[in-house]
Amino acid sequence: MNATRNTALEAWMREHGYSSNSLADAVNKALEQLTGRTGGLDGSSVRDWKAGRVRWPKAATRRALEAVTGMPPTVLGFVPRGRAPSTPAAPQEDLDMKRRNLIGGFAVAATAAAAPGTTGPRRIGMSDVGRLQQRFAEVIASDHRYGGQLGIEQRAAALADEALNLQNAGSATQRVRSSLYGCAASFRSSAMWAAIDGRRYGDAKAHMREAQALAEMSGDQAIKFRIWSHAGAMYRHVGRPGEAFAANDVARNLHITRRDPTFASLGLARQAAIHGAAQDRMGTHRALDQAQDALQRVDPHGFRPVWLLAFYDQAELDSLALSAFLTLGDYPTAEFHAHRCLAALRPHMRRSHAITTTRLAHAQLAQGDFEAAADTAMKVPTDAATQHPRVSRMLQEFGAALRARAPRSSAAQSWTEHTRHVWKATT
Repeated sequence: MNATRNTALEAWMREHGYSSNSLADAVNKALEQLTGRTGGLDGSSVRDWKAGRVRWPKAATRRALEAVTGMPPTVLGFVPRGRAPSTPAAPQEDLDMKRRNLIGGFAVAATAAAAPGTTGPRRIGMSDVGRLQQRFAEVIASDHRYGGQLGIEQRAAALADEALNLQNAGSATQRVRSSLYGCAASFRSSAMWAAIDGRRYGDAKAHMREAQALAEMSGDQAIKFRIWSHAGAMYRHVGRPGEAFAANDVARNLHITRRDPTFASLGLARQAAIHGAAQDRMGTHRALDQAQDALQRVDPHGFRPVWLLAFYDQAELDSLALSAFLTLGDYPTAEFHAHRCLAALRPHMRRSHAITTTRLAHAQLAQGDFEAAADTAMKVPTDAATQHPRVSRMLQEFGAALRARAPRSSAAQSWTEHTRHVWKATT
């Protein structure tokens, strides 16, 4: 039987300016984000899709395609196994197909008009969005390595402006414009988090207001969740649990938390940390139990945004539990979660490793285990101890508490000598 060409995919590629090679590259990157392994697609793979020789790609490839295009595989013209390709489409589906083909024809004309040597406007497409999303992934990676740095905040804010400038750089579909607003909101939310992590709370609030407006224009539920969840964390850090609860509730009440238990689990875990800050022991335990239940329901193969994939897992849940029990004064339970977090943290989570190690030292110190606490605190890498504002502040508090509780102990002497060498090495 002769293969039937996938005209829907071809139309989508024309509309968004993708060649076979560039679409293969984009899907490979999405596969790497989803699975941790680089995809092996090339231009011939995409040409097989267009020619209809491959009617239903593998499951991971389908998820990556949906991540790139924002459309389910069936809308892109792929046919599940066992379904006859000649099945007559419903009238509305016929109209939709004609509309996509017509749009594709307009896109070709627009691309030709924008070619070098002509005066037509540039066509902005999903390939431009894809490039911005790749840079967003780089910002996320920098945050997990260094965290809280002014340079990360400034870079993210500049990229948000770059995404907005593309809105005026040429013509685009509504979907592309919404995606650009989503990119801008994502970058602003990263600038917001870098400012929170760096204890620059005034700047964080300014980024938050702009991020919230951009997220509304994008209609992206995932980025709305991120912004409001960050707002809850910010208010928790400044000691305003009432506002922290209110902001986190906005995130938790979004529809995405009912569709995806990963979002539900993160919202509940952060709720537990706020309960801890509010000295609500029962609320802390209840929220953590619910967060754990939700995490166990997560589909490991489901699609999630890169920022969520990069950090939320069992280790992060334990990190938030550690924060909650530390503020509650339940130091043995805090230490338990600290050890479990450190055992499960992924290698790229250097910032989280430093924060968790510092909190573990505080939990050990509070239990009177001075030698172990000092030994733990001295394991915090020098760059984090001196350059990450939150870590530096927590280590200063650790040293003051150690000297207050055991001023003549060998642990206090070791810590004083260690800090002298650390600061000397950085000056």
